[in-house]
Amino acid sequence: MNLFIQQRQEMKMLMTVQLRQSIELLQYSTLELEQFIQQQELENPLIELEYKEEEQYFVEKTNHSSIHTESKQNDYVQNQRIDFRYELFEQVKFTFSDIPTQRLLKTIIFNLDDSGYLHVETSTEKNCFSLNEQEIENGIHLLQQIGPLGIGARNLKECLQLQITYQYPGETLAKILVADYLHFLANHKWNDIAAGMNISLTKVKELNDFIKLLNPKPCAAFDTHVTEYICPDIIVEQKDKHIIFQLNDRFLPTIRMNDYYAAFRKNKCETAKYIQPHYQHFQWLINSLEQRRNTINKIMNILIKRQEEFFKKGFLYLQPLTLKEVADAIEMHESTVSRATTNKIIQTTFGTFDIRTLFASKLETADGESISQTKVKALLQNIIASENKLNPYSDQKIAEYFNVEKGISISRRTINKYREELNIPSSSKRKEISV
Repeated sequence: MNLFIQQRQEMKMLMTVQLRQSIELLQYSTLELEQFIQQQELENPLIELEYKEEEQYFVEKTNHSSIHTESKQNDYVQNQRIDFRYELFEQVKFTFSDIPTQRLLKTIIFNLDDSGYLHVETSTEKNCFSLNEQEIENGIHLLQQIGPLGIGARNLKECLQLQITYQYPGETLAKILVADYLHFLANHKWNDIAAGMNISLTKVKELNDFIKLLNPKPCAAFDTHVTEYICPDIIVEQKDKHIIFQLNDRFLPTIRMNDYYAAFRKNKCETAKYIQPHYQHFQWLINSLEQRRNTINKIMNILIKRQEEFFKKGFLYLQPLTLKEVADAIEMHESTVSRATTNKIIQTTFGTFDIRTLFASKLETADGESISQTKVKALLQNIIASENKLNPYSDQKIAEYFNVEKGISISRRTINKYREELNIPSSSKRKEISV
């Protein structure tokens, strides 16, 4: 076996810690970036942070819409009320004096979900919280004296039955409908209900309208809402017919160099050797933050240019756009654009949402143009909102409408997929009673 030494030249790309951190910086939201900067101050004696006295934009998150508010940075908190279960139990102690009843109702109350339903496995023996079927039944009926009617029910049927029993005891047909035909009601099987109960469709409609007056979530009236605030990373506004934007980073601290340690940097001493790597890290941090800011600005300039009508008029005007198209426009790699748009919230005049919403896939139209999936979904919502509820459109009819009237090539299966993503029920469940 011969041993020999051979020289070989090759190129390798090694990812340094700083390079990896620079990539991670692109992905940070503004709040995450603030936390990262604060951590750098703790680790690097050369870094000093100077905080500003300015206000910061936060947006309240609700289930229905975004409400734009201004608040101080230290207002970024979650304000949670006392649990409604404690309030209910206080009423129990006030209403029922005997200890066994209080214990029974306390056990039930603290096993309710946020809607007021009791979820428990019951049997003739002991269940998971040591109450038998009869005790639970008695406790539920006692709860009707203090809580909203329907509280403690174990399912929707029982919830509606409790409300009818205690509030509308004379509604016999409604009791029968809930007890025996609730599944037909949920699926809008009006004719089956009329035939089964031997009543007219007009009466079925009256009963359906009455059932709608009942509360399927009895504890929804309690204020259990937790107010959450999000900090938009980018704010887009319209001024004088022009779309402008700004990065919402003015509350970030200014990074300065500690003068005391900086004085040692040029000395030839042990302290200077200690200072040098920290100084290099300080310079890296400044450069990386500036590079991050420039990258996001470049991306936003392209988004404003390509999606100008969207920012002025809303989702119906969202154009198809991919990460690669933006990357080519700013002469960066697609992965860079992907990281820079990760975890970024954008605030507009008509809502606050993830910036990735602006990157919409496309569908082809008959004239060779393209249309964004987001716009197709918005059109789908409009079509269903304006349909005749006595004879709603099937997915196939909607697909044919898009193909014929809009020139958009789309299949029934895709319509079904979009409808489910929008939480829109099928045509059979959208159909109202024809009388």
